[in-house]
Amino acid sequence: MSYNQESNPEYGCVFLKPEKLPKMNETEINSLLSQQFLCRIAFCNKNKPYIAVFQYALIDEKMYFHFTNYGRKIKFLKEQPIVCVEIEKISPDLSEYNFVSITGHLNIVTNSAERKKAIEKIVETAKNRGLSEEFMAAHGFPKKGNWNNLLTEEELVIVELDEVTEKFGLKSP
Repeated sequence: MSYNQESNPEYGCVFLKPEKLPKMNETEINSLLSQQFLCRIAFCNKNKPYIAVFQYALIDEKMYFHFTNYGRKIKFLKEQPIVCVEIEKISPDLSEYNFVSITGHLNIVTNSAERKKAIEKIVETAKNRGLSEEFMAAHGFPKKGNWNNLLTEEELVIVELDEVTEKFGLKSP
């Protein structure tokens, strides 16, 4: 990466001014969202930030998440549904990277058909990607459970990201 030099007489020195990362276009953003399956959601509750990792399902360009029905995340969702979701793709040596940030509202899905479709997509993604069943613990199920357990559980809380107010992505130059 090249740097521009910027003189600052107040400090009597020259600062290096980094170049901005290129922005991703809508096609690149949608491609990244469809390729990945993990994200981070940043919640803000009473001016205290909290970040958690989630597996997501992407259906018709809408993101769905499974929340356990206990703990801080569900409490934060009910008190302040505005969140920022971050998805990334990084090469092991950091030579290539993409970051997408989406701001919007989380809402609990009440439509049973939509809920079922999201659960099926979460399970399908886990199976197709060969995700360890030990990750079931992150969904509130016993470690080494079976991904199909998600399909039979009636009490699952499925949440959607909607009312998106901002979506942007940055990529390696």
